[in-house]
Formats: sequence, structure tokens, C-alpha cells
Amino acid sequence: MALSGHVVGLLKEYMQDLVVQAEQEAAAHQSFGFSQTSYRSDQAISDLLAILDDRIESEGVQVGLPEDVLHEMWSLCNEARDHLTDQVWLDRNVSDQPASKAKVRELTYHALIKFLEAKQR
Repeated sequence: MALSGHVVGLLKEYMQDLVVQAEQEAAAHQSFGFSQTSYRSDQAISDLLAILDDRIESEGVQVGLPEDVLHEMWSLCNEARDHLTDQVWLDRNVSDQPASKAKVRELTYHALIKFLEAKQR
């Protein structure tokens, strides 16, 4: 099954929500003096799949998510895992910015979207 443009659009929204959540979490932690913890691309994918599962349960039919989209995304993410890990590592090391949770999520989701788009061609 190829993901429809509608589903990819919803995924992009969920990804953006997760990046914003990580930024807010970092600001809250910083205000309390907590230091950043290490965060990896596989954790970003797990977080995406978790929010997708949650959104399917709460609003799936209303927003037009197919029943098998979670399984399809899990399979695609599993297939993309090595590529995402390598791409995020590369992007993190090219950038001068610290590898915050929000940044790792942003880089991971950008690489995942590019992977999904390439699969659909």
C-alpha cells in the first residue's frame, strides 16, 4: 500500500506536533535547570508511531486514516531505520546546532518524509 497524500499530510502535522512538544519540553526543563538527555532517531520514530496509534484511536475515522496505516508505517519505518540513523548522524555532524530532542526529531522526520516520497515514485 502506498500512503496517500492525505495520510502523508497528517503525518507531517503529527511530526510537527512532536517537534513543538520537544521544544516546549526543553524550555520547561531548562527553566528548572535540568540538562538535556541524549535522544536518538529510533526514539523519534517510536514517538511518531505512538502518536499515530493514539490519533488513530481518538480521531482516525474522522480524519480519514486507513485502518492499516499504523502497520504500514511501522513496516516503512523499520525498512528506513538504517537510512534514518545514518542520515540523522550526518545531518547532526554537519550542523553547528546542538542535537536537542527537537532537532533530532526534526532531522529524523525530514529524512523519513524524503524516504517515503522516494518510495512512492
